[in-house]
Amino acid sequence: MAFPTVDILAEYIAPVAEKYHVDVEKITAHRAGAKSAVVVAVDSDTHPDLDQLEVISQELGEVFDAAEERGELNFGAGYTLEVTTPGVAHPLSLPRHWRRNRGRLVTVTREGAPELQGRIGPMNEAEDTVALIVRDGKKLSVVPVEFSTVGQAVVEIEFSQPPAEETDLAGATFDDCIAQRKD
Repeated sequence: MAFPTVDILAEYIAPVAEKYHVDVEKITAHRAGAKSAVVVAVDSDTHPDLDQLEVISQELGEVFDAAEERGELNFGAGYTLEVTTPGVAHPLSLPRHWRRNRGRLVTVTREGAPELQGRIGPMNEAEDTVALIVRDGKKLSVVPVEFSTVGQAVVEIEFSQPPAEETDLAGATFDDCIAQRKD
């Protein structure tokens, strides 16, 4: 039996992820010397903590081990399993990624537009547009960004507290935030 593909592993991971109300953001699996390595990145709106990641990891390990005993999976001489969260380097590609990072600083490249850096504000009800709070010196503006125009979006690491006026605006409703828009 060949080393399991990401698609095959996803079939085993999905029920466990559903049980713990997390989304599977990424699965990587490869041979790493004598042992194989499987890394599963999960996230949720409540952001899993280390205790929850450990519980999910233990259960996935049991699922994989049982499948290997039944001959359904073959990791070779053994495997290491890591269950983690996607981290800040994970690009924002789905509405849930934007929602989960509300209030954080992001750099966005858009089709036919200059790169834009701002704080993630609220999304509209259709979850196809986000309000991006952009600072130019002391001036704040709100730019509606449609997800369909985003080429890439990555969260920026900040080492200081963001200005209160930005976080207040990020916490507003979409309509209230857009009402602050200055063209």
